[in-house]
Amino acid sequence: MADPGSARARYRRILWFAARTIAQTWWFELILPRIGFAEYVARGRAARLQGIAKRFHALAVELGGLMIKVGQFMSSRLDVLPPEITNELAGLQDEVPPVDFGPIRELAEAELGIPLERAFAYVDPVPVAAASLGQAHRARLTDAEAEDTGFADVVVKVQRPGIEQIVEVDLAALRRVAGWLSRIRFIANHVDLPRLIEEFTHVSLQEIDYLHEAQNAERFAESFAGDPRVGVPVIAWERTTRRVLTMSDVTAIKINDIDGLRAAGIDPTEVAHTFAQIMFDQFFEHGYFHADPHPGNIFVTQTGMRPDGSPEWRLTFVDFGMMGEVPDELRHDLQQVLIAVAGRNGKQLVDSIRRVGVLLPSADTAELERAMTALFARFGGMGFAQLQRLDPREFRDFGREFSDVVRSLPFQLPENFLLIIRAVSLTSGMCSSLDPEFNMWDAVEPYADKLLREERGNVMGAVAREAASVAGIVARLPRRADDLLTKVENGQLTVDLSRMESRMNRIERLARRVISAVLFAALLIAGAVLRAQDIMVGSVLMTASVIPLLYVVFAGFWRPGR
Repeated sequence: MADPGSARARYRRILWFAARTIAQTWWFELILPRIGFAEYVARGRAARLQGIAKRFHALAVELGGLMIKVGQFMSSRLDVLPPEITNELAGLQDEVPPVDFGPIRELAEAELGIPLERAFAYVDPVPVAAASLGQAHRARLTDAEAEDTGFADVVVKVQRPGIEQIVEVDLAALRRVAGWLSRIRFIANHVDLPRLIEEFTHVSLQEIDYLHEAQNAERFAESFAGDPRVGVPVIAWERTTRRVLTMSDVTAIKINDIDGLRAAGIDPTEVAHTFAQIMFDQFFEHGYFHADPHPGNIFVTQTGMRPDGSPEWRLTFVDFGMMGEVPDELRHDLQQVLIAVAGRNGKQLVDSIRRVGVLLPSADTAELERAMTALFARFGGMGFAQLQRLDPREFRDFGREFSDVVRSLPFQLPENFLLIIRAVSLTSGMCSSLDPEFNMWDAVEPYADKLLREERGNVMGAVAREAASVAGIVARLPRRADDLLTKVENGQLTVDLSRMESRMNRIERLARRVISAVLFAALLIAGAVLRAQDIMVGSVLMTASVIPLLYVVFAGFWRPGR
């Protein structure tokens, strides 16, 4: 890529592919259906999609770089993209051609500042893995280094020569394509593509800085310290630079090697559920997550045997170049989304996604709430395999009924969402490939139950605080009333006698409602506390609290003389 001519050629090829695909989609999906060729378009859709996927597959393998990352993302969307695309791109990661060892050796020695023979006792010239941005070789530390680090067998990850220039060209091409798509009003109104490309640029530049990746690996390991489900390689800092990363060798069974898992006695279904739980922990508890969990970056490592004779194992993550963070406020909002989904609550789900920022505050969501309620009622609780067995006409009918509603809503893609969407997509696709019957609802339920218990605790605390606040107001009312009467007697208060009676009546009603609210809160809290010791007494008190509650709610709707 040092040749400017090859850089220009790469740039033009990416733009040509994008322009051709956009034009083809525009013609077949927008123009022809409007002039009476909808059935013709539908009949040939599968073949067209497969053709596009094949052309992109060939382009990505030939060009490498960030094009591989784009293909990986699309191949993981088993839950959204049709099989014509995902099947064609499924093996893209494994098809990246390796770089000859000569240039790799030259780059590594330049980075480390010494010949490889002095840096390592042994380096295998055949790569154990070739990725889009670098490739990995097995090696062995010298005796002195092994004694310092506590391990000898390592994997040395070396950047592909010239990858920085390749990434620069690919990002420039993606910026241009984003500019084209931003001219389409529907896309521009809902997605700030230039901003997303800049976010992707930031992530990509961090990914080719191996010092940053090493720091990420140690932070990830701290998040799961003491968790037997998760393993992380140890960094050999003395043999690590910005373009060379040396870490303990943790290679084992690839997470998507179903035959290998079964041969080791490991149930792929159990792996799928454990993987989903670990990813949920990253999103909703740690707020720091692996944003590139594709099959090449996760191993299933045997750690021993259980009493019943089945193998113990853990999931070992590698490649921490692409990591994401979920701010505390966003994490809380995402937890509310999860609770709504687990509870099949359409209204709560719409409210939650509004708080996340996907829906603009101006959105009229009444119809969307109805659509979500209908969606849960018809498809809620179904796994990916169950959805595949449904009559496609059901999806078409549902989509036809609510497509206008969704299109009319002012939604947007908030910040911090690019990596979240990528990680969730890869997780969903991975779990579905390990277990075709995998049901995300079942994976969510235990975590959602925990959140619901915490939520109930927060609600009771809020009720108690509100009761204390109301009690304080009631306690101060006599003093304030006395002060008011004193000012009237001393002539310090001007009173509109024509409206005094109605105002006093309102104050009287307000006082009664405040006292009733305090009584309701007291009965409710007392009942909840006593119910653990005496269920009968507790239940009676909680039931009795309904009487003052009804007065609080309905007193405002009744007026004397009506």
